[in-house]
Amino acid sequence: MKRRNLLRGALAAGLTTPALAALTAARTDVDQTLSPDAPQDLSDLEAAAESYGYGYHGQQPTRVLADLVTDFTTLRPLLTVPQPAPVRARLCRTAGQMAGMTAIVLHDLGSRRESRAWFATAARAAAESGDDQLHAWVLAREAMVPLNYGVPKAAASLAERARHVAGHRPTAAATLAAAVAARAYALNHQSEQARAALEAADALMARLPESERSDTWLTYGEQKHHVHLSHAFTTLGDSRLAHVSQERALELSAPTSTMTRTLLNIDAAACSHHDGDTEQACRRTVAALTALPPDYRTGLVRRRALDLYEAISAQHHHERAVQELRDVVAG
Repeated sequence: MKRRNLLRGALAAGLTTPALAALTAARTDVDQTLSPDAPQDLSDLEAAAESYGYGYHGQQPTRVLADLVTDFTTLRPLLTVPQPAPVRARLCRTAGQMAGMTAIVLHDLGSRRESRAWFATAARAAAESGDDQLHAWVLAREAMVPLNYGVPKAAASLAERARHVAGHRPTAAATLAAAVAARAYALNHQSEQARAALEAADALMARLPESERSDTWLTYGEQKHHVHLSHAFTTLGDSRLAHVSQERALELSAPTSTMTRTLLNIDAAACSHHDGDTEQACRRTVAALTALPPDYRTGLVRRRALDLYEAISAQHHHERAVQELRDVVAG
């Protein structure tokens, strides 16, 4: 009786927004008990997840983060009602993708604790979805948090878990996991394991289907492969191969890929330092950082520049170029 009176009151003024909302609520309450089909919102959310996978596209990371989290929260009402098993799997898969991409943005912004928490949610959703490749992708991407913030042993452990979950088929997740493992081993001064993982990543990349080679966060294209190789070879001190990957990655990177292009330039600067030209390394890094909008001079970019500064021996800290790098990183 109460609901009837509420509906009558809402409809008394015509088909207003509150009246239409009340009608929609009444219909969906029953419709969800009748139809085994997926909710219409799910298709929209799956399309949104695919769209977010294309990265920043020149947008500020904080704006992308706000949009992602807003769409992620719309999954909650769909997950709290009973759904057919295939629909539940799709919902969990979309939740895993969105939570994983939210974690990526938080990682890029330097919020490690929040990033790890979102990766944990993404891993739970991926595991419930039954999609092993998504689960492996989440673990591999999570490994990049300790990888980029000074804990290479933990990164290697996560990357190896991702490789195990992904299996031996040439998939985007398996290739990513091998590449991240190579970087972690290189940072941990395990050059033999690093080069073995690089060989595995190259072999998987050569067999990777075209459907998984697009340039998105959820797939693994040639550009992304060379970004990982650039950092691995730079860390190993192999400047020749690092430069090959840096040049190829820059060729394949869109002008709007601000963060990626900056990281590649810092890798090149680190190679200059390794090869004995510390002044050039500092000047190139300073130029790369000062060309960035302020919102981009944090998190991962700042961490990579700080790594270069900390690699410079104290006897050079009085030099002007080194002091300029110190000031920009501190800035």
